[in-house]
Amino acid sequence: MNILIHDLSNMQFQSLFPEVCNNVHIIQDNGTIKHCTGCFGCWIKTPGKCVLKDGYDNMGELLSNSAKVTIISRCLYGCYSPFVKNVLDRSIPWLLPFFKIKNNETHHKRRYRNNIQLTVHFYGEKITTEERETAEKLVKANCNNFYMKNYEISFSNSLEELSGKVIAI
Repeated sequence: MNILIHDLSNMQFQSLFPEVCNNVHIIQDNGTIKHCTGCFGCWIKTPGKCVLKDGYDNMGELLSNSAKVTIISRCLYGCYSPFVKNVLDRSIPWLLPFFKIKNNETHHKRRYRNNIQLTVHFYGEKITTEERETAEKLVKANCNNFYMKNYEISFSNSLEELSGKVIAI
């Protein structure tokens, strides 16, 4: 299964993806996502599953069955849009609550062993060099934290430019 996480409006999404393959799970803002509260319930009370029941509580399970994750996000100060960042925060159940040292850094241990390919497409007018550099470091750090070996990143000034870079999902 592949996952597509995006912050596009329905109209923008339809113009970019008139057809979507059956094996793609689409995660978009339906207005119900709650913010991670840091309660550790996804590790203690319901291992691997978020305790907040809002339709985004199964991110750990979705990632465990995924081979590829594609993110389409507006680039805001070198970071993901608030919705995309929230989805990634809610994906922490994919990891275990235990720590290990990796490259002299503290990281959570893996819960699942699948290897995920990450592709991130940032869009936005006048993305500065500093924002690009920050976004590249962020994506690399996310890959490190989520044990993703491979990733691709692209930047587009508009959705029209983005449509030429995003391969049909």
